[in-house]
Amino acid sequence: MAEAHQAVGFQFTVRPDGIDLHLSREVLKHIYLSGVTSWRKRAIRFKNDILAGVYPASPSSWLFVVVAIMSSVYARIDPSMGMIDSIKATLPVSEFMTVQTQTWLSAVLFATALWLTLILLLRYTLKMLLSYHGWIFESHGKMSVSTRIWLSLVKMLSGRRPLLYSFQASLPRLPVPSVDDTIRRYLESVRPLLDDEQYTQMETVANEFKKDPAPKLQKFLKFKSWWAANYVSDWWEEYIYLRGRSPIMVNSNFYTMDLLYVTPTHRQAARAGNVVHAMLQYRRKLERGEHAPIKALGKVPMCSFQYERMFNTTRIPGIEKDLVQHLKDRKHLVVYHRGRFFKVWLYLGGRHLWPSELEMQFQRILNDTSAPQPGEMKLAALTAGNRIPWARARVKYFSEGVNKTSLEAIETASFFLTLDDEAHGYDAEKLRSLDLYAKSLLHGKCYDRWFDKSFTLVVYKNGKVGVNIEHSWADAPIMGHMWEYVLATDCFHLGYTEEGHSKGDINKGLMAPTKLQWDLPEACQEIIEGSYRLAKEIADDVDFHGCLFDDFGKGLIKRCRTSPDAFIQLALQLAHFRDKEEFCLTYEASMTRMFREGRTETVRSCTCESAHTVTQRNCEERLDLFRKAAEKHQNLYRLAMTGSGIDRHLFCLYIVSKRLQIDSPFLKQVLSEPWRLSTSQTPQQQLNLIDLQKFPKYVGAGGGFGPVADDGYGVSYIIVGEDLITFHISSKFSSPETDSYRFGQNIRQAMLDIRALFHTACHAWGLFTPVNRSQAPHE
Repeated sequence: MAEAHQAVGFQFTVRPDGIDLHLSREVLKHIYLSGVTSWRKRAIRFKNDILAGVYPASPSSWLFVVVAIMSSVYARIDPSMGMIDSIKATLPVSEFMTVQTQTWLSAVLFATALWLTLILLLRYTLKMLLSYHGWIFESHGKMSVSTRIWLSLVKMLSGRRPLLYSFQASLPRLPVPSVDDTIRRYLESVRPLLDDEQYTQMETVANEFKKDPAPKLQKFLKFKSWWAANYVSDWWEEYIYLRGRSPIMVNSNFYTMDLLYVTPTHRQAARAGNVVHAMLQYRRKLERGEHAPIKALGKVPMCSFQYERMFNTTRIPGIEKDLVQHLKDRKHLVVYHRGRFFKVWLYLGGRHLWPSELEMQFQRILNDTSAPQPGEMKLAALTAGNRIPWARARVKYFSEGVNKTSLEAIETASFFLTLDDEAHGYDAEKLRSLDLYAKSLLHGKCYDRWFDKSFTLVVYKNGKVGVNIEHSWADAPIMGHMWEYVLATDCFHLGYTEEGHSKGDINKGLMAPTKLQWDLPEACQEIIEGSYRLAKEIADDVDFHGCLFDDFGKGLIKRCRTSPDAFIQLALQLAHFRDKEEFCLTYEASMTRMFREGRTETVRSCTCESAHTVTQRNCEERLDLFRKAAEKHQNLYRLAMTGSGIDRHLFCLYIVSKRLQIDSPFLKQVLSEPWRLSTSQTPQQQLNLIDLQKFPKYVGAGGGFGPVADDGYGVSYIIVGEDLITFHISSKFSSPETDSYRFGQNIRQAMLDIRALFHTACHAWGLFTPVNRSQAPHE
């Protein structure tokens, strides 16, 4: 163990003539360097906390204000209008506090108070400016005079080099929409899904709710919005994620893939060494708050609070609800390989291990031929099954002894790493390669990812990598930010030798990874096996299809003066109508991070305008209807981003009604409606670290998630560069209504048909015949 290894640095022997001390200079040197690094880290954090705390001012501005006030006092000018004299009168007179000293000290205190007041004034002014969202509703490429003035003021108050958390105190709070607006938009969103009789009934129920109890619920919600940083986020995390008792594997966790066409090295240990080292570099900057804040459309800063729990975080199971445990300064990770768990230290002498040193440690694990202990191989299946059995087993079998020690090593690790014994990745010559790659990242073997960790890094034996992410602590753009940094650092900064090894010297004196010990009784092993059977049933039911659409991309869509996202969403509506011959409630994830502690909002993509576009057979009107539908979608997206969405407001009203024990048929019906088409766009190039013009092959493959409804589809898509869109489509084999491959083909044809609208207004939809399940090549 590491503790025992370090203990040899200090030994003593008791002799008749006294105590003989034996000190190891090497170990003491590492202890000293660790201490120096720890204090340096604290100093940097303290400095950056001050910089973020006084933002948008700077510490140097304090000195400027003090010098200005002192100069005016010296010139016998009182800018304080008597306040300096009032402060002076309260100071005691003594031999150490002369009259002159009192004057100068009073001036410094007044200058400091004036400086703090100016900071609050600047911060409030910036908050008011950031509360303006008129700019987002303006046509693309056009900017009004008022927006230009607003943007200039925002830039002026934003400073030159803001840190990651600099804007947190200046971000506005998420506003609570009016009940009338929310219900009006809700009824508008369900109109294409209901016949006249159903719609009239829904309208009646909604109007009754608007009269009572909506006003009472709204008052409590507004009170919460004044008191809390965000009226949605804490309830969203608790009720949508942490109170769910069903398995989080497939149902909640999501995944992100490696570069699509490039694999920097095929050596598994080397790739793991570089990627882990890049993650440690990212974490160091994250802990210091040195990353630049992300800005919406390059203009408005977005909230960064989700980044705080990226590392050193684990979801702890509970009987009624789970807990997100976040720690600081974790210096190890846990590695899983062929049924064994290993603890690997990430620091030596106060520094990160170099990529070459990490490669050596991981190679040691790959070379280890020891057998798993009884119950160890499938232990992680506990995190893939139902939450209550896992919570009970954790209390009963992991509360003492070696089991407690080993579980703590996993739950307190920086993150979890799986050295997979399979080879995956996209290969154009292999059928279903992208499908199998996605399924492996989403659920693996159901026991080789620790689904409770904030993320599990997976490194395959052919050098490909990917990440499985637990969803409660953050949303996809947060992980995408880190992943883009890691891939760029791995490929363009760290690099590999000609033989494919990580660069750098090898320190053979490093302590070998420690194998975790377990003592799992038969009863515990039965629980593990039960969780595994349930998880495997879920995993085997996932029907996945990865679709690389390279006929055209963002470049052509923009030349058609259409939003790429609106274009794709309308194609999804057309594809779904061809697939099932009906419209359905459609979920598209939007973000509300322009507000403090904002997370997501729903864009209801199935609208009356999109339905008319899909069903229209008049060639002359189809293009005009498409443009109106695209503009409608864009407007809904803008409303969601600016706090005027539908679903989070209704969700919070429902939570209030439950806590007040008020029964609402309207809210019950709204919250029980299934999302049979759940979609999300994976963010791309948040940091712009990879020049795709110069390196066109270094494109990401995006990521995906499992189906939300038993008879529906989950679709994640990433717009890569100018000429590629990747779709990740999931559904369930158990549903006779869905087929992911068929839906992928429908999406492809829908994209082509919509493009044809811009070539000729007389193009016919061509009623594309869906592919039957028997024709699907992956069967």
